Amino acid sequence: MLNNISATVLIVEDLDKCMTFYQDIFGLEALFTDDVSAAYKMGNQDFVILKTSAAAEMVGEGVVFAGNQTMLCIAVEDVDVTYKELTSKGVVFLKPPKSQHWGRRTAYFADPEGNLWELWHSLPDGE
Repeated sequence: MLNNISATVLIVEDLDKCMTFYQDIFGLEALFTDDVSAAYKMGNQDFVILKTSAAAEMVGEGVVFAGNQTMLCIAVEDVDVTYKELTSKGVVFLKPPKSQHWGRRTAYFADPEGNLWELWHSLPDGE
């Protein structure tokens, strides 16, 4: 029944700043933009950034958007290589690459609105 997430929507205050970040840093190409949103494709999933005011109108004025309630995770081929690429583009990481006891190598950063991102790749057995 509910087994396939088809889109991720980040609710943001500064749409222009976030559009610049995702287009310049991630290299995403906008499929659609208007005054309150921008839509992209990441793999087979829609990725949308939506202004807080538009989100409130969509879901109800009484809803409070507090931020930093979600962490998005991206599997990459090599965390260290991706870390270097993003660092060279000005991304400041919260945590540099580290091998975790649960079998993944991870690194963490936030976008201009504080939305958290994890980069990861699986570690070979025994690492």
